[in-house]
Amino acid sequence: MLLASLAERRMNGEPIAWITGRAEFGGLSVHVEPGVYVPRWQSLTLVGRAAARLPDRGTGIDLCTGSGAIAAALRAGHPAARIVATDSDGRAVACARANGVEAYQGDLFAGVPASLRGRADVVVAVVPYVPTAELRMLPRDTLHFEETSHYDGGPDGTDLLRRVVTEAPRFLRSGGALLLELGGEQADALRPVLEEVGYRAVQTWSDTDGDIRGVEAILR
Repeated sequence: MLLASLAERRMNGEPIAWITGRAEFGGLSVHVEPGVYVPRWQSLTLVGRAAARLPDRGTGIDLCTGSGAIAAALRAGHPAARIVATDSDGRAVACARANGVEAYQGDLFAGVPASLRGRADVVVAVVPYVPTAELRMLPRDTLHFEETSHYDGGPDGTDLLRRVVTEAPRFLRSGGALLLELGGEQADALRPVLEEVGYRAVQTWSDTDGDIRGVEAILR
């Protein structure tokens, strides 16, 4: 009966991670509760680039952490570093904590301890960045089971991305790195904002299809 029930849930399109309670992410087995954003392998490039910027005993901040997969991966590579994560969803915060992450509930930086202001070496974020009009193009099971708030980034997908860009300098040290996952033409849309706020050395990275998937910038 249990096997049949699990099979039926999967046939209906429910994410495998919610059924098994686990997801593989960069060699880690991450606990994922139903309703919590499931980490995607596409975010591993962001993790690798952030890890390269993070000192062994440095400080990192992971926004919209979901299950805490990115924070956990950064900590795995830098066990002496302090990685702090936030999410506005209490279920996600509980899940991240179950994965051993120092997680706090709050909207973006609202949950970050004030003692970290001006001290972070790295800020990473996989915020919702799908343009509202393009939500209908997501896979059926994604739309049916996951909450729209996990993906909806506003009219052009940059609502939360712009907030992170402008709010991160309160927590980044001079020379600290901001890394954001994004898509489409969003990197071009963010470049003037990044430069105006005071970032330099703006770089992007692409996926195997040549599509831009992220942006990295250094705070002056």
